[in-house]
Amino acid sequence: MLIAVASQSGIDVDQHFGHAEQFLIFDYGGGSPEPLKTVAVEKYCTSDPNHSFHESRFGAITEALDGCKALLTEMIGEMPKQELLKAGITPVIATGPIADALKLAHDSVCSGGCKGARSEGNCPHA
Repeated sequence: MLIAVASQSGIDVDQHFGHAEQFLIFDYGGGSPEPLKTVAVEKYCTSDPNHSFHESRFGAITEALDGCKALLTEMIGEMPKQELLKAGITPVIATGPIADALKLAHDSVCSGGCKGARSEGNCPHA
């Protein structure tokens, strides 16, 4: 399962969705989480607290996250959260080490009953 992570440090989930200028993409399944790539994006937030939904910016972000089933972020607004869900990406709020948060994101999405049992190979998302 592909999972995107909003992280400045590359170690922790430590960034707000709207402030991210890049997302780390991990493959979580069939063993240890594997970092695949980093995708650069134009940050969604314009620093205007009353900004409206930015369809073109958001569309570019979802295109960059193509194939991801979940997105780990420290914080996300309600509108982008709902739009991510419509795009088939489940936003998961977390902080701390990416390795721990990846399991949380996986378990938030997986309906296959594998409960994160990646090593047994019975996750339908592997």
